[in-house]
Amino acid sequence: MVVFERYHLAPCGINCGTCRAYLRTRNKCSGCMSVNGSNISHCINCSIRNCGLLKKTDSNFCSQCDQFPCSKIKNIDKRYRTKYKTGLIQNLCLITERGIETYLFNETKRWTCSSCGAVLSIHKDNCLKCGKKYSDPLLQEINYWISEIDYMQISDQK
Repeated sequence: MVVFERYHLAPCGINCGTCRAYLRTRNKCSGCMSVNGSNISHCINCSIRNCGLLKKTDSNFCSQCDQFPCSKIKNIDKRYRTKYKTGLIQNLCLITERGIETYLFNETKRWTCSSCGAVLSIHKDNCLKCGKKYSDPLLQEINYWISEIDYMQISDQK
């Protein structure tokens, strides 16, 4: 069974346990918040992970920063919503609202293949082990609310 831990959660809201670099068998990443730290260059050099303001938070999550959501988190959130169908700002808000334990429990349900029980990758739309295509019910809800928020922002600007 898949079990995600606190160290799987990056400051920006990415669950490193679902990243293809974490899931691969060779040259495997240990996650940006693991005890050993990441060995992947884009994680080591990440401007969010290395942000001075982030170091001032107790939780080490961007959502606890006074400038949340800053342009850095907005940019990566947009990229992940577009390319990988997950909202990082929403992930961070869920962690804040529901707590880490509840969030991790829900992440386990969300990212476990219903056919073979393997961890699903955020970067793929099918299971890496059995190939089953999956759809994410949380994603459908997030996309609905994102479209509502986008609509409200456009309406407010008129």
